[in-house]
Amino acid sequence: MADGSVLPRKPGNAGGGKGPWFRTDVGSSEDRRLGNLLTPDSVGKLRAALHAKAKAEPETRFHALYDKLYRSDVLMHAYERCRSNKGAPGVDGQTFADVQAYGVQKWLGELAQKLRKETYEPKPIRRVNIPKPGGKLRPLGISCLDDRVCMMAAVLILEPIFEADLPPEQYGYRSGISAHDALESVTQGLRDGYVEVVDADLASYFDTIPHSPLLRSVARRVVDRRMLSLIKRWLDCAVEETDGRGRTTRTRVNRDTGRGIPQGSPLSPLLANLYMRRFILGWQRWEASRRLGARLVTYADDLVILCRPGTASSALACLRVLMTKLGLSVNETKTRLCEVWHEQFDFLGYTFGRYFSWRTGGAYYGARPSKKSVKRVVERLRELTDRRTVWQDVGEAVGQINRTIRGWRNYFSVGTTSGAYRAVEAYCTQRLRRWLLKKHKLRRNGRLAYPYEYLFDTLGLERLTRGRSNRPWATA
Repeated sequence: MADGSVLPRKPGNAGGGKGPWFRTDVGSSEDRRLGNLLTPDSVGKLRAALHAKAKAEPETRFHALYDKLYRSDVLMHAYERCRSNKGAPGVDGQTFADVQAYGVQKWLGELAQKLRKETYEPKPIRRVNIPKPGGKLRPLGISCLDDRVCMMAAVLILEPIFEADLPPEQYGYRSGISAHDALESVTQGLRDGYVEVVDADLASYFDTIPHSPLLRSVARRVVDRRMLSLIKRWLDCAVEETDGRGRTTRTRVNRDTGRGIPQGSPLSPLLANLYMRRFILGWQRWEASRRLGARLVTYADDLVILCRPGTASSALACLRVLMTKLGLSVNETKTRLCEVWHEQFDFLGYTFGRYFSWRTGGAYYGARPSKKSVKRVVERLRELTDRRTVWQDVGEAVGQINRTIRGWRNYFSVGTTSGAYRAVEAYCTQRLRRWLLKKHKLRRNGRLAYPYEYLFDTLGLERLTRGRSNRPWATA
């Protein structure tokens, strides 16, 4: 690996040593979202053993993996993880409540029997379109519960193997690594003088990943025929979609085009990381890109290239060539070059740029919550305090607001946050006052009727302006 492409990384984040694989909560980004759901010791030991072998023997190819899919402890933990993730039912309409009523052990036992006898067949994926900021839609694939559980079981087995191979430039969906680590690396790169940035956007990354090279990447480590066949069948699944008139169509677009992994499936983050690894290795091995000495930071399909002054144009040209070779394409309308000493760019919800300290007046490179991120939380608070929700109990309404504020603050806790915190808190208190006046049918000044003391002390509204950044690297 070229020295110029290795990012500053805290000890333990590079995938070596014992790390999270020897903890019962196996600290991947998904595990952290699942809160108190612990990995059983037997599953944790299995994952730790697979990771240790993959790490110690980079050329080893794993043979007997399929039989681990239908182990009762693996399937049960896969089921619990899927249940914690919640999610809508697939094309068969089966819900977790249905499984509970039927009997979880019985349901999992029958699924294990299908896997053991190799009679299991994936069902079509139900596709829905989720609105994105800017009016666009993001296609989301919803698998049936049995498919979800099988894919999650495969993730439990495959993730520790491929985690050992992922380079430190990859931060998304990795054990013990968070988006905050990616933000830290970007900030450190800017402060190290990499102040020209390729702010890259890939065109429909998940939908255009070619199956053949992706499966070759899997087969580089996995030679279990049944496991490889299962992954291919998941990739080739039919897609079922209902239009605005209620008409349902079923296609096999992924199989016919040989491209795409469904966003929303338990397996898609792992496969997306595995294919992005091909780009990073290509960048490090190709002389034209390696000699630039740039730093890469990727989080799933989000990508920035930190460059020395005068080299960003060459880096963008290399990016285009490599992505074309991988069967992917750069979104030219959204990809841009940024000279950070007088411009700004957004990455993972933050705006990076050259700021000035209010204490010293000195300039520094850092990050703050982006305007889009503030706008999104404001829109959510507006929904929660809409006049049509005044039927709610006050405590219940404040509880929903607090959960929104806490979740937003937990992520946007790095960099210069004070301005964003003040803006969001001011909007929140204003909206809550209007909501209370409407609920109680009062015609009074909101600040007089419901002063700050009442909102924060009596109702228990969460404060933002008291929250402090716990990441000193992102401030002056």
